[in-house]
Amino acid sequence: MKVVKYCIKPSREKMAQRMCLSEHPFGTIKRAMGADYFLLRGLQKVEGEFALFYLGYNIERAKNLLGFKKMVALMVGV
Repeated sequence: MKVVKYCIKPSREKMAQRMCLSEHPFGTIKRAMGADYFLLRGLQKVEGEFALFYLGYNIERAKNLLGFKKMVALMVGV
């Protein structure tokens, strides 16, 4: 039986582009919500946990942009 080893060297340009495009928003949202790491294991559970982070982050942004009274008035429909 023959074993073949592949040595893949990461491209610095691709890694820099990846960090700029996808990972920065996730880190920003987690840091803003005070979460250092995920509490659950498994892809489906982590996706659910991160969806809650997004929801909280979006509510916090709406409060900061609109003000608390206007946000509540829009939610209640007054």
